[in-house]
Amino acid sequence: MNVLVCISNVPDTTSKINFKDENTVFDIQGVQFIINPNDEFGLTRAIWLQQKEGAKVTVATVGDVSCEPILRKCLAIGADRAVRVDAKPQDGFQVAMYLATLYKNSDFDLVITGRESIDYNGGMVGGILATHLEIPYVPNCIQLEVSGKNLTLQREIDGGKESLTASFPIVIGAQKGLVEEKDLIIPNMRGIMQARQKPMEVISPEAISCETSVQRFEKPAEKGPVKLVDPEKIDELIELLENEAKVI
Repeated sequence: MNVLVCISNVPDTTSKINFKDENTVFDIQGVQFIINPNDEFGLTRAIWLQQKEGAKVTVATVGDVSCEPILRKCLAIGADRAVRVDAKPQDGFQVAMYLATLYKNSDFDLVITGRESIDYNGGMVGGILATHLEIPYVPNCIQLEVSGKNLTLQREIDGGKESLTASFPIVIGAQKGLVEEKDLIIPNMRGIMQARQKPMEVISPEAISCETSVQRFEKPAEKGPVKLVDPEKIDELIELLENEAKVI
């Protein structure tokens, strides 16, 4: 079994976010980048398949050389091979098309993307990729079991969960639940040393046009001052909620 895990290089949520050039460009100065959490859930599940089923796990990202540290971390976690598609994508469509090219040039049974990335929260790459490849896509996946070429899956839907069966090839959108946070693999010294010997391939793809563009970024409005109300003055609290906050 060959598994492709798609990895996004995203800002750590503890980093302070700023924009430049009249709010049209994300300023990466001083920003710490990490593996997209949804992708890391998927990678951990892939490593379990590696250990249980003997799967070969390839991780891939679309980006410039600044993305290589997270790929090295993926290799330290246990991935067998890393691929960096040398391009700076402008939207999710470009990412999906570059990954589709990688898929067509390889022999993958299972493709794992994150449900969404925590930077733009687009949630589109997995669906576009599967549609272009004309293979099934299961988003919001919280369970994956493999028996030969058959899969048992479960995904979150509005108001509950849906159980599914499928076969290879398939694309799934991973999220918390596929594994839990306590199950995420922290690289040890042995894994870090082995990662240095594992292959990292850089592919220079043909240019693919994007379908969308960013006009400008805007931060959420700052919260207004807080008004404290004496717990004995219930009428004053109701008046503020009704006339000022307008929530009742």
